[in-house]
Amino acid sequence: MPELPEVEVTRRGVAPYLEGHVVQTVVLRRSGLRWPFPPELEHTLVGRTILRTGRRGKYLLIVFEHGTLIIHLGMSGHLRVLPLMTPPQKHDHVDIVVDGTTGYELLRMTDPRRFGAVLWHDAKEGPVTDHLLLRKLGVEPLEDGFSGLLLHRETRRRSAAIKQVLLAGDIVVGVGNIYCSESLFRAGINPKTPANRISLERYDKLALAIRDILAAAIIQGGSTLRDFVGVNGQSGYFQQSYFVYDRADVPCRICGTPVRQFKQGQRSTFYCINCQH
Repeated sequence: MPELPEVEVTRRGVAPYLEGHVVQTVVLRRSGLRWPFPPELEHTLVGRTILRTGRRGKYLLIVFEHGTLIIHLGMSGHLRVLPLMTPPQKHDHVDIVVDGTTGYELLRMTDPRRFGAVLWHDAKEGPVTDHLLLRKLGVEPLEDGFSGLLLHRETRRRSAAIKQVLLAGDIVVGVGNIYCSESLFRAGINPKTPANRISLERYDKLALAIRDILAAAIIQGGSTLRDFVGVNGQSGYFQQSYFVYDRADVPCRICGTPVRQFKQGQRSTFYCINCQH
C-alpha cells in the first residue's frame, strides 16, 4: 500500500499540472471503487478551477473553491499524468482532463484491486478536515505539531506495543508499516515495547527518526512497492536504504545479527533484537 511518502511524491508530481487549471472533462469507467463515486461528479468539477493540491495522511486533496476532491490510492492505486489521447487500459477507472499548456492534460487513476477511493467534500459542510475519514487523524509527522513530547504525552495510558500505536494514526498520521519499522530501528526501540513504558528521551529520538526517514523517502521518490508507480511512471528507490524492513534473516547492517520477522496486527514487523531493546 502506498504510504505517506508515496502519496506526497504523487501530490508533488501532479501539482504543476493541476494547480490553477480548469477541469474540462471527467470520465468515470465504473460506478465506484471502495465506495461509490460521488453523484454527478462531472457536473461538480467541470468548468471549475483547481486552486491547490494538499495531503492529509495518505489522502490526496484536490482543492476547489466550492469543495475538495479526496483521493485515496488504496492497496494498488496510482495516478499518472498522461497525454490527452492516451487510450485507457483495463484498470484505468477515472480520468480528469484539464486545460494544460504542456501537452500533458490528463490525470488518470489506475487501481487494479479497486480499494482506492474518490470522494467529494463540499465546502458548505465545513473544512475538509471535518470529513468523516479525516477528522480523527493525528498530527502530520512533517509539521511543527509533531514531537517526542507529543508522543510521550499521548501514550501515558497506552499499554499496546509502540508499533501498533503508531500505525493506529490517531496520534501521528501516515507512519505506515515500512517507515514505522525503519523509524523504530533508527531510534533503537523494540517494536513490541509497550508505548507507556518509553521515556521522553527515547520518544525524542523516535520523533526525529520518523521525520528524517519520511523526508528522505520523499526525496528518493518513495519505495518501490509491488503496486506503486510514480506520476511519471518511475518507481522510488528508498527501499535500497532499508535497514530492517523486508530483510528477514539478513544480517543487520549495524551489528550483523540476523533481522527477525513476526506478525503484529496482521502486518509483518522486522527488527534487530540486538540493536532494538
